[in-house]
Amino acid sequence: MASNDNTSILNSAYIAVEYIDALLPDNPLQPSFKYAWNYMMDNYTKFQIATWGSLFVHELIYFLFCLPGFIFQFIPFMQKYKIQQDKPETWESQWRCFKMLLFNHFCIQFPLIFGTYHFTEFFSIPYDWDSMPRWYILGAQCFGCAVIEDAWHYFLHRLLHHKRIYKYIHKVHHEFTSPFGMQAEYAHPLETIILGAGFFIGILVFCNHVILLWAWVMFRLLETIDVHSGYDIPLNPLHLLPFYAGARFHDFHHMNFIGNYASTFTWWDKIFNTDSQYNTYREKVKTKIEKKIK
Repeated sequence: MASNDNTSILNSAYIAVEYIDALLPDNPLQPSFKYAWNYMMDNYTKFQIATWGSLFVHELIYFLFCLPGFIFQFIPFMQKYKIQQDKPETWESQWRCFKMLLFNHFCIQFPLIFGTYHFTEFFSIPYDWDSMPRWYILGAQCFGCAVIEDAWHYFLHRLLHHKRIYKYIHKVHHEFTSPFGMQAEYAHPLETIILGAGFFIGILVFCNHVILLWAWVMFRLLETIDVHSGYDIPLNPLHLLPFYAGARFHDFHHMNFIGNYASTFTWWDKIFNTDSQYNTYREKVKTKIEKKIK
């Protein structure tokens, strides 16, 4: 009986979303996107799309999302939103970070991207426009990928903090106690593989079109660059996500080294009480602010 009720609720929710989608005006960008997608399909092979296209999407999105945080350091007005205001970015640290990124992106991640085409062929993942899932299906799939990756990240990240192995791998990522956006993928090559594996699990579960690979890349990069940005910007649309951790949550992890191990959401840290030091710290900050106001 309960199973039938759940099925009925899901069916009703699906019908409601379909109805809302039908009421929405046509997206003016859709014809242009459709033309660009079909042009890509007509002029490039699946191997080129899956390999070079995925590399292009990753590099473009990564550095595009890093750009606002990079610019913020030159804008005095934005400094009030910087979380660790006593630790400004330096050119030396940013240049060191950039060189490590180039190595990780092209020597570690790019060989993995080469497997994308073979993955889509093995599982008969479609590329064509007509098979592309609707926007709300794609959004739900990205959310599902985020939930899976977050669980993987929490437990493997926490393991990498074990005192016996921390100094060999994860210590590289913690060279910066005050993170900045470009540092999101600054890590030991082994960490790039170990924690990065969580990215692919959701793809194995949900992927029914190559567009999900790129949509999930975009969402994951947006999230990880945001939490490493070092800035707590008001009206951040990512905070509309339920249980979203955000920049302050992860910034404390870099400052404190202990706790707040999840990548996107807060529930694993709440369940295992690994956010207790963060909560204590937040209470102290809140009390300090209240005393200043009085």
